[in-house]
Amino acid sequence: MHDGQRRHSGEPYFTHPVAVAMILAEQQMDDASLACALLHDTVEDTKASYAEIERRFGREIADLVDGVTKLTNLQLTNTESKQAENFRKLFMATSRDLRVTLVKLADRLHNMRTIRAMRPDKQVQKARETMDIYAPLAGRMGMQWMREELEDLAFRVLNFEARNSIIRRFITLQKETGDVVERITHDMRRELEKAGVEATVYGRAKKPYSIWRKMEAKKQGFSRLSDIYGFRVILQSEADCYRALGVIHQRWKSVPGRFKDYISQPKSNGYRSIHTTVSGRDGKRVEVQIRTQEMHEVAEAGVAAHWSYRDGVRAQNRFAVDPARWIAQLTERLEGGNDDDFLEAVKLEMYQDQVFCFTPKGDVVKLPRGATPIDFAFAVHTKVGSACVGAKVDGLRVPLWTRLRNGQSVEIITADGQRPQATWVEMAVTGRAKTAIRRSLREEDRARFVKLGSELARVAFENVGRRATDKALRTAARTLGLDGAEDLLARLGSADLASRDVLQALYPDLPDRGASDVDANRAVVGLEEGQNFTRAPCCQPVPGERIVGITFRGQGVVVHSIDCPGLAHYEDETERWLDLRWHEGTHAAVNLVTLDLTITNDAGVLGRICTLIAEQSANISDLHFVDRKPDFYRLLIDVELRGIGHLHRVSNALEAESQVSAISRHRDPSKAAMPPHRH
Repeated sequence: MHDGQRRHSGEPYFTHPVAVAMILAEQQMDDASLACALLHDTVEDTKASYAEIERRFGREIADLVDGVTKLTNLQLTNTESKQAENFRKLFMATSRDLRVTLVKLADRLHNMRTIRAMRPDKQVQKARETMDIYAPLAGRMGMQWMREELEDLAFRVLNFEARNSIIRRFITLQKETGDVVERITHDMRRELEKAGVEATVYGRAKKPYSIWRKMEAKKQGFSRLSDIYGFRVILQSEADCYRALGVIHQRWKSVPGRFKDYISQPKSNGYRSIHTTVSGRDGKRVEVQIRTQEMHEVAEAGVAAHWSYRDGVRAQNRFAVDPARWIAQLTERLEGGNDDDFLEAVKLEMYQDQVFCFTPKGDVVKLPRGATPIDFAFAVHTKVGSACVGAKVDGLRVPLWTRLRNGQSVEIITADGQRPQATWVEMAVTGRAKTAIRRSLREEDRARFVKLGSELARVAFENVGRRATDKALRTAARTLGLDGAEDLLARLGSADLASRDVLQALYPDLPDRGASDVDANRAVVGLEEGQNFTRAPCCQPVPGERIVGITFRGQGVVVHSIDCPGLAHYEDETERWLDLRWHEGTHAAVNLVTLDLTITNDAGVLGRICTLIAEQSANISDLHFVDRKPDFYRLLIDVELRGIGHLHRVSNALEAESQVSAISRHRDPSKAAMPPHRH
C-alpha cells in the first residue's frame, strides 16, 4: 500500500512503520500491537480500508488501526487553554484499548528522531506539540525513558543553543572531575557486595532537558546544580531493596525530604521503586532508585508492561497494571466535570509530589503535596467530603485550609445536612475534591435554574399563543441536542440558552416578536465611524459565529471567523486586529456560504436538493460540480443565509436526505490573504 510513497527524507515511506514496530518490539509488545504499528498509516495515507484490514488481519488489528487513525485525526492544539481538551480527547479516544496510545507514542518518537528532514517551521510546531502533549502523556503512561527522549528531541529543536551549552559543560565537568558515574557505581557495587547484597548498579548523567528544567525551576546555574547524576540499583527481592537502602544510607548521607517509598505505596500506573538522594564527602548529590527486576520492567514500559511477551509467551508481571482498570480510575471521577477539572486531575497524576497521611484506623491516604483536610475527606469518600464541617490533625482541631504533612493522622468531623461550600474550591488541591465540590454546587444551582427556566419558558410560549407542555419542551430539547426537558430549562434559567432559540427550534416559521431586522450594511458591531466591512472569502463568517476583523489601510475591514486558519497570516500584526461581534436580531439572508455535497448519481436528485434548500427559505446563488463519477457527484453550492442557525437548518435538512452521502461547509484557505477589493 505504501509502494511509491516517500518520506520527507527521501526514504521509502515503509521504513517509518517498520521503525515504529521496532520501537514497540523493544518493549516486548504483543503481536497485535506490532501488526498495528506496521499498518498504522495505511487507512490514513493509502487506499486501504478498515474492511480490507479486518478481512486480512482480523477484527482486533483492524480496530487498533482504526483507533490510531482516529487519534491521528484528533485536532490537538499545543496552547495552554487547549491542554485540558487535548488530554480528555486522548484518553476518551483510547479508553477502549490503550495500545492505540502506545502505537501513537511510538509513531511520534520515530517522527521526532527523523525530524531534521522537515521544514524548520514544521519542526518547531511538531517539537512544541511533543513537549506539551506527547512527552507528558508518555510519562503518564509510566514510560519514563520515552518521555525523556521525546523531551530531549523536542528540546534540541526548540532551544538548540541551550542544549549544546549543557552538553559542553558536561564535557568540561568530566575533564575536571573524571568519570563521576563510573566511580560512584563502583563504590555502590563494592558496598553492596560487602553487605552480601546481590545487585546490578547502573549510573548515568541526566538528560540535557531534565537539567535545563531544574536550572529554570531553581534559578541556579549549571555549576550549582548537584543532583545531575542518577543511579539505579536492581535487586532480586523487595527485602533486598530495603537492605540495599540501609547499606547506601550507612555509606552516604541522605538528603532530608528527598526520600519516597513507591514500593509500599505504588503509583497508579504500577510504578514501584524507592527513591532517595544522598551526598558524599565532596557535597555532590546523586539520586538513587532502588527496585527489583520486575519493578524495573514496569518502570521502563509503564502500562505497556501489561502486554509484554517474551519468547512468544505472555510475560506475567505481577506489578503490571490492568489498563482497563487504570483508565477507569482516571476517568471515573471526571464524569460531568469540565475540561479544567479534567486537566487538574491529569496534571495531578503527572506532576505532583505526594504526602502520606493516616486515617484514625491507620489506613494510608495518598495526597499531593499542599493538600488540605478537604482533599483528605474526599479521598476517603465523596460522602465524607460533602458532609465535612471540620478536621483534627494529630488530635488537634485545625482550619480546613491547613496544609497536610507526611505522617500526620487526620480525623474528619462530619454533620448531617452539610453541603460543600463555594470557598472549598480554592482550598482544595486534588482534581477529585474540586470536581466533587463543583458538581455539588452545580446541582444546587441547577435546581434553582430549572425553576427559573420553567417560568421563562411559560411566559415565552404564552407570548406566541402556545403552551410550554412537557412534550413541547422534550421535542425542543431533542432538536437543540440537549439531554431532555430539565436540561433545557436549566440552560434557560442560567442564561446559557435564549427563550427565542427554544421557540425557533419548534416553530421555525414563527415570527420572532422580540427581534428587529438588522441592516446588512451595519451587521457588525465594533467598527469605527465610516469603516466598511467585507466577509473573508476563506472562512465565510455568518451571524452567530465569533468574529475578528483585520484592517486594510484605505480599504476597510475584512471579517474572519475566530477559528479561521487564514488569521495566521496576520499573527505578527496585532495592531491590525479588531474585536468585533454581530448585531443582535434577525439578519437578512445575504451571507453567502459554500456547501460541499456528495450526492448519488440518480435521476431527480439534484432537483430534490434544490427543493430542500428552497423549503428552508434559502437562495442558491451558484452551483458547480467538482467531481463526476458513475455512481456519485461532488458539487459546491453557494447558498445565501441569515446566520449560523439558518445554516444548521439547511445542513440538517440536506443531511437527512438519503441520497446525500456527505455534506460539509467548504472553506478555501488559499483566499486567506486577499485584500477587500479582490473579494
